Amino acid sequence: QVQLVESGGGLVQPGGSLRLSCAASGTIFSINAMGWYRQAPGKQRELVASITSGNMTMYPNSVKGRFTISRDNAKNTVYLQMNSLKPEDTAVYYCSADAKSRPSNPTYRYWGQGTQVTVSS
Repeated sequence: QVQLVESGGGLVQPGGSLRLSCAASGTIFSINAMGWYRQAPGKQRELVASITSGNMTMYPNSVKGRFTISRDNAKNTVYLQMNSLKPEDTAVYYCSADAKSRPSNPTYRYWGQGTQVTVSS
């Protein structure tokens, strides 16, 4: 099994910055794509950023130029640097990892427990 633990959420004023971290642990054979999603009250979960094992990244237009995803493969950790935050960025942020726990196992998408990000003055 693979466990993901997020950290770094909190309250920030509009225009401010936060950096989220997500560390994977447990029985890990390989991790392919990793990502960050968010879910605001009454809305569906949406992709915020993704990064492949080869460090190719993707962002929706809503965060492009403000958010940056990165990963440290040696630490099995993914980061999300969020700048120029807006009130509409307020949500619970979840990290994901497409991982295999053993060579013979299929790839599963694992999820973290979520961390609250609130952008408010």
